[in-house]
Amino acid sequence: MRITRRVMLGSSLAALAAPAVRAQGKRLDILSHRVHQAVLTQGAAGDLTVPWRRETGAELAWTTADIGPLQDRLLREASLPQTDFGVGYLLNSRATPQVAELLEPLEPHLAAEPIAQWEDIAPGLRDAMRVGGRTIAVPVRHATNGLFYNAALLEERGIAAPPKTLEEFVDQAKRLTFRPASGAPVVGLVLTAQLAAFPVMFARAFGGDFITPDGKVIPDPVAMTKGIGVMRDLFEAGALPRNYATVTNEDQVTWMQQGRAAFAILPFSRHAQLNRADQSRFPGRIMAMEMPVSSAAPAGTRMAAVVEFWSMAIPRHARDKALAWSFIRAMSSPEVTLGAARNGNGPVRVSTYADPAFAADNPVAKVEAAALAHARGPFPAFAEASRAEAIFVEEVQSAVLGRKTPEQAVADSIARVRPLLPG
Repeated sequence: MRITRRVMLGSSLAALAAPAVRAQGKRLDILSHRVHQAVLTQGAAGDLTVPWRRETGAELAWTTADIGPLQDRLLREASLPQTDFGVGYLLNSRATPQVAELLEPLEPHLAAEPIAQWEDIAPGLRDAMRVGGRTIAVPVRHATNGLFYNAALLEERGIAAPPKTLEEFVDQAKRLTFRPASGAPVVGLVLTAQLAAFPVMFARAFGGDFITPDGKVIPDPVAMTKGIGVMRDLFEAGALPRNYATVTNEDQVTWMQQGRAAFAILPFSRHAQLNRADQSRFPGRIMAMEMPVSSAAPAGTRMAAVVEFWSMAIPRHARDKALAWSFIRAMSSPEVTLGAARNGNGPVRVSTYADPAFAADNPVAKVEAAALAHARGPFPAFAEASRAEAIFVEEVQSAVLGRKTPEQAVADSIARVRPLLPG
């Protein structure tokens, strides 16, 4: 065989190109919502995946979908004998024992290649992702609820400071139910009746809960009765909207922006939207605080704000688990968490809020960090959780609207929800 200069040159170029071809073939497929991709690749902090891609020689392939289709697709992929998706984003409400069986247990990975400062990630989030004694996902984005108030309206009614106890909150909400000299009537508190999160927070203000992490339904009926009783009292006093049963989350935002409500319970991440000069009548005057607990609560009671959050998981039969874990470790680092927060993410590390630059641009950083440190989901994930929430919401609405007593609503909730729990 005659070896010409052209053949030799071609062979040399092919040899040089081989590593590049292999690197181009190394790819991590990710299943997420588009916002998860955006906060890692766009914004003030830039593309935070660049260092990892350079180090691994791998490229990222993002497949994005809305929440429902995203979770359904993740479970379908995780059910396959093998899947190309190495990382999938899991909503806390979907982290059921059945789903956990489809996901890679992360303890071996955490032991071999730990995530930096793992304990800095909010404990309520980490604990919720430990299912059946195994960690199945790493929290990465959260929305924790706080109590928002319109400082201008408080001043107008001669209220010098926001409430320190639940009782002060109720009193102020009633005093802030009025008709200004000019403008629409104001209600003390705007609240949606469509979610369990809000009655859960009222119950927690008395030391109670809906369903505990270990699966007990309304462990303290007296505390839950008091929480629902407060909501009914506010409704009867006119401090909740007459159309309380049909108010939506977006209605809460609009009412606060327009000055039609003095208080609302919303995620801290809504602060910027509530204070936008082009949308709000009160830019810079809508503040946030933690929901206060009752002065009658047991000593040491700390508000456990309701939080919803996303985590990164690895399907049990993913093709390249090592690459997937490498990505999760890198994207969960303190540095990337801070960068993603600058890009608009809700950081799951409590320490992120103490960064001077981040705190300077985030007026609610300090209070959100305090709330996040003790936050928990509204209830643990289980197969019938959606049905349980619907029953609880129905019972709470009946009590608030006066169709049954709070005591009866609590008893009926326990009777109807308990059979839905696993075991």
